[in-house]
This record gives sequence, structure tokens and C-alpha cells, in this order.
Amino acid sequence: MSTSHSLAAEQFLKNQKYAAWHDATFWSVRTKRDNMAMGLDEWEQLREKASQIKRHTITHLDEYLDQFATNAEKNGCIVHWAKDAREFNEIVYGILSEHGVKKLVKSKSMLTEECEMNPYLEKHGIEVVETDLGERIIQLKGQKPSHIVMPAIHLNHDDVGELFEKKLNTEPGNHDPTYLTYMARLSLRNEFLTADAGMTGANFGVAETGDIVVCTNEGNADMSTSCPKLHIAAIGLEKVIPNYDCLAVFQRMLCRAGTGQPTTTYTSHFRKARPTAQQMHIVLVDNGRSEWIADPEHWEVLKCIRCGSCMNTCPVYRRSGGYSYSYFIPGPIGINLGMLRNKQLHSGNVSACTLCLSCQTVCPVKVNLGDQVYQWRQHLDEYGTANKEKKLMCKAMSFLYGSTGIYNTALKFAPIANYVPSFILECGLNPWAKGHKMMTFPKKSFHDMFKSGMIK
Repeated sequence: MSTSHSLAAEQFLKNQKYAAWHDATFWSVRTKRDNMAMGLDEWEQLREKASQIKRHTITHLDEYLDQFATNAEKNGCIVHWAKDAREFNEIVYGILSEHGVKKLVKSKSMLTEECEMNPYLEKHGIEVVETDLGERIIQLKGQKPSHIVMPAIHLNHDDVGELFEKKLNTEPGNHDPTYLTYMARLSLRNEFLTADAGMTGANFGVAETGDIVVCTNEGNADMSTSCPKLHIAAIGLEKVIPNYDCLAVFQRMLCRAGTGQPTTTYTSHFRKARPTAQQMHIVLVDNGRSEWIADPEHWEVLKCIRCGSCMNTCPVYRRSGGYSYSYFIPGPIGINLGMLRNKQLHSGNVSACTLCLSCQTVCPVKVNLGDQVYQWRQHLDEYGTANKEKKLMCKAMSFLYGSTGIYNTALKFAPIANYVPSFILECGLNPWAKGHKMMTFPKKSFHDMFKSGMIK
């Protein structure tokens, strides 16, 4: 049974002040992205190049995965293959158990969120500490990320201050962001020093060298791998790219598109275990990806580099928040990924799109996100998740637009609706009137004005 995005968004919009702040915050990030893009004359050429690289790599993925794994093993890494989330979690737990790990520190990884690794490990007695500041905040709060790049952006400094008072024993009433960041740093420093293993995600895996590349602004990935003696890297199959020349293209675009910065503060390359460390493990995860490649209409989602720019620009996401979506990744990319994961469960999200196509206009790798949402909508009846009211409305509109006589008659008499009292038209039974007033019909239609020569 699908969950309605519109009903969840209605709850979000009850706090109009917060909704306006959320909208403005993400639009400011979109503006920064535009400034960065306009500052590069070759931006559109980079987008096209990035799209071509991804298209080529995904359609030759077996070759590049084999090359990546071979080179990683030559570097001394231990490579594992996980067909699904269950196998991924079992592999990670097996590695940790073998090394007697009791505490794992990890940098941000949407793949581990996808596989629900944290609760799995915790259930087996392993403490998991998120070290990205945003991820740490929502972990302490017991929430999921509301954005893939800025996971705690839905919380303000007062929310964080009150949370830290309870969890980190910070000074009561001191909600200064600099102070809160300092206290989080002190807390995390101890976690780094006492952890038995560290885990990173991967922004890219370079097939030619067997490198794992992680882009961060806080250096937490470096701390997670430099202090503990064991490093595990989790990477989705689609994150592998051919070589450093390709990496250069993506590295120039990722941060500009996602946060409006010229680059991330740290771009870290992990090729082998440190001389003082024990081992470095790489887990390559499928979890449905090999099936998605075979989908002719939706395979392009695998081009995504998780920059989050589609969320920053999306008018629906900005005005409804990340928790209005049923899939753990929200926004345009989340709608499509959720449908690939479970059509019945997540089809309630496909209505969360105006088809403005702003998402695919800003996407640095030209994923056709809006086009794919449109395609999903055409098949809702097949999945048994089509909205009955909308189906009835479509039939009525087909009847109206299918007859010139009926359409012209409706146009002629439409202004009568202007005389109907507003409390009748704008009642709760009329979903079109939610959040705004109903339109006023003009006395003359466009057709009449055009025929009479008023419009040329």
C-alpha cells in the first residue's frame, strides 16, 4: 500500500513559518550552484561529458567492476561482493566480528542507510557512531536524513542545542553554533580514538587504480580511517568510473552542483591499508542495481552522483520537506529510486512533481528525472496504485476535451462560477482550493478574443 506524499506534506505545511524557511534555505543553495555554473564557460560541456562517461561506464559495468576489483586486490585490499542488503550487512558484521570490533565509526554513506546497516549491527552488539556532523545530529535524535547532502538541514541551532544538552551535556541555553560545533568535535574526537574500526562510503571507485575516493567538508572520513586499524569501504556498483581523467570531470562538478562550493574541503583517496593498520576491505553492493540497468526507461538513475542539486531546485521538495516522501531518499531522485525499489509502496511519491523539469535541467550528469516520473505515472493503473479520484477526473476531462461542442459550451458558461459564493467553491471538498483561492473566469475566453481580433 503506497503512502500519500500529499497527506504527509499537509502536516509539514501546518508550520508555514518553517516551510517558508525550508524553501528559502534550499533556494539559496540552488542560487549558489547557479553562480558556480555560470562561472565556468565549459559547464554545459562538462555536464555532457559527465553524462557520456556515466552512460559508457554503466553499459560496460561488468568490465569496469572486474578491473576495479582486480586492481584493488593488487593494492592489498580484500574485495567482497554483496548481492543484496542482507548479504551486505552479513559481510560487514562478519568482518567486524572476526576482528573483535565493538565500536565502529563511519562517515556519511547513503548506501548503508539503504541497507539499514546501523540497526543491524547494533542488534548484534556493535556500537555504530556517525561522524558526519549532520548525520551525528540525526543519529542522536533518532531520525533519518531529510536530505542526502545536508541530512540535518531541517533542524535549527535551537533544536540542536536542546538535543546536545540532553545527549552531550552541553551548557544549558548555550545554542551558539560555534560552541555546539566545538562540543560535537570534542565528543567525536573521543569516538575516533576509541573505535576499533572505521567505515567510509564512496563517491567514486576508480577502476584503473582500485582507488576509493571520498569527498567531505569535515575531514571525518580521514579521521575514521586514520585512527582505527581496520577500514571498510562500502560502494554501490554504479559508483565505479574508468580512470582519473573521468574523476577530474566529476570532481569539478560534484560540489559546485551540490552545495555551490568550487570543491569539497577534502577529496580523499584510499588505495590500501596504512602500514600501521590491519586491513582494508571493500564491499561492492548490487542490491537491485544489476536489474535496474536492464530497465530501458529508468536505467539512467544509475548515473546519479548524489549531489542533491535536484532536491535543492525542486519546488515540491523545498515546500514539503524530506520526510513527506515514503522512500528514505527524498526529492526527484528519491521518487525514481523508490519506484525501482518497490512500486506498490512508493508510488504515492510520483504525485510530488510538477513536471517543471528543473531537476534534470540542473543535474550535473543529465539524469532525465522528470521524464522518468512522467513515465512512472503512465503505469500506475498497472501497479494498482492509481488514485481513483484522479482517474475519474481524467475521464471527465477526456469527455470535455474530446468534443468541440461540449468544450465551447463549457467555456461560454464558465463565468457563471464567478457568482457562486466563495465558501461553497473553496470548501474542504474542493482539493483545488487548498492553499489558494479559486481563479476568476474571464468574461471572454482566449478563443473568443482571438477570433474577434483582440489578440494577434
